[in-house]
Amino acid sequence: MADKHPLIEPFQHKKLIPEAAPDAKKRAADWKGTLKRVWSYLAVHRSKLLLVTLMITLSSAMALTGPLLVGLSIDTFLVDGDLVWIGYMLAALAVIYIMHSVSVFLQHFWMVAVAQKSVYTIRTDLFDHLQRLPVPFFDRRQQGDLMSRLTNDMDNISNTLNSSVIQIIQSVLTLGGILVVMLYLSPLLTVLTLTIVPMMVLGMKWITKRTGPLFKEQQKRLGDINGYVQETMSGQQIVKAFSREEQVIDSFTEKNERLRHAGFWAQTISGFIPKLMNMLNNLSFAVIAGAGGLLALNGMVTIGVIVIFAEYARQFTRPLNDLANQFNVLLSAVAGAERVFQIMDEKDEFEREEEQEELSLTEGSVTFDDVSFGYGNERTVDHISFSAARGETVAFVGPTGAGKTTIISLLARFYEPDQGRIIIDGQNILSVRKASLRRQMAFVLQDTFLFSGTIMENIRYGRLHATDEEVYRAAADANAHSFIEHLPDGYDTVIDSEGGGISQGQKQLLSIARALLADPAVLVLDEATSSIDTVTEVKIQQALKRLMKGRTSLVIAHRLNTIREADQIVVLQEGRIMESGSHEELLEQGGYYAGMVHSQFQPGNTAVV
Repeated sequence: MADKHPLIEPFQHKKLIPEAAPDAKKRAADWKGTLKRVWSYLAVHRSKLLLVTLMITLSSAMALTGPLLVGLSIDTFLVDGDLVWIGYMLAALAVIYIMHSVSVFLQHFWMVAVAQKSVYTIRTDLFDHLQRLPVPFFDRRQQGDLMSRLTNDMDNISNTLNSSVIQIIQSVLTLGGILVVMLYLSPLLTVLTLTIVPMMVLGMKWITKRTGPLFKEQQKRLGDINGYVQETMSGQQIVKAFSREEQVIDSFTEKNERLRHAGFWAQTISGFIPKLMNMLNNLSFAVIAGAGGLLALNGMVTIGVIVIFAEYARQFTRPLNDLANQFNVLLSAVAGAERVFQIMDEKDEFEREEEQEELSLTEGSVTFDDVSFGYGNERTVDHISFSAARGETVAFVGPTGAGKTTIISLLARFYEPDQGRIIIDGQNILSVRKASLRRQMAFVLQDTFLFSGTIMENIRYGRLHATDEEVYRAAADANAHSFIEHLPDGYDTVIDSEGGGISQGQKQLLSIARALLADPAVLVLDEATSSIDTVTEVKIQQALKRLMKGRTSLVIAHRLNTIREADQIVVLQEGRIMESGSHEELLEQGGYYAGMVHSQFQPGNTAVV
């Protein structure tokens, strides 16, 4: 339907402060669980965290001792004018502030080390888990969103651990120490000073109640925009081919506006915190000056005590201000951590495989026994049955959407059949470990994927421990050695994931070399010769014959010369097998396949089915 078009969809949601906010509130109960999980990574470094805590305690004590000495010095000087005592106090203050600076440096140094190691472990665990997630997970996720969780959310966690943990602990210790000393010096003036605390609590409650959902929404919108950017960058040829630049820009602008709107309100409302604290700090100073002056006139406190209270009041509101600010930072980090742990909580496709056995491959025969599968409620393959003995080639033909690729995905256990059995050498593949199954298979796909790195590394991906000589032999058997030798750096030529610098046909030859090096028992070819020029196609066909020799091969084919020599041709339509047999047998039947073959040789037609 037109109203579901991806370029139009963003314009149908004009409400910019998001629907996700209620969900964020609903999940607020998980923050405690998320913090516990973050702590499980920090707890590994308990010894350094203890040192950090000791340094924070020392720096807080030094920060409290300074104003106390200043106040005592004022009272001493006012009473007896002892300048020697003032000298001692100045020396003591110098030592205190030096110790404070050293302890601050050490606590920061050790905390950064703990934070970076913890984030390193979380990021590693997340990436490891991503590699163990099933293919359907990636089908329903935007790559940009996953990248956002690996980068933006992880950076958010890292920045919070680097600074916020220290500030939170230091603020709590400072508040406790200030309160004890103030109560000791003057309980009455302490009570009067603390009258502003309820106003702080109410103001903070009002602010944080609104910023939590907004920070969650900000992270969500950031993931959305990253996903969209990645998608449009990957599809630039299509965008330009259909002249959709303006529509893409408009769609990006809409998503960017949503991110701006969520970020604006999150930062604006959280920005009220320092303004509130400054106002209350000034109010506190006024209370101390007025009430302290009255108490001093009545001999209940000294001038030095008023000075101490004035400084402590400033220090008292600063930790509250820091706690308030760090709470907002913490909310944002928890939102990012939740997104990270959501991925880590996804079901691992290799879970509970300990009870399964290794694939005991002897021949490599493949049997589909009444296999059915569907995405959602729609059947993609329906009651599929066929067999391929060792060394045989089975080709699948049929229109787009007939179920050809689904059969291959089921064989590799990217998906599990809804019914029926897939058997390799007498073993149901559901009873064997996926890794052992896939080690016996190699894929040469229509859309060849190469990794960023050297050509040598890309071929060796088929078998990581292969020697250089084995790589050279595989490249030669794949008809790739000649063109590789003519590259500027030969096998050490660096290519990117798009294969820049080499043609599509050369990429296919490298893919075949990679499969040859893997030496699989079962080979899967997904039309490896489409969109290739005639000369290169001949080279690829020669390489494929070497690759398929002695191996069970399943071929998704469009070109007639690819499937003519297949031992069995399976014709699929709407997920069902319409007919099967050899090329000659199907021609004799005069059915659907014969019609496709004859239509190819009509004037103007190409040999493609």
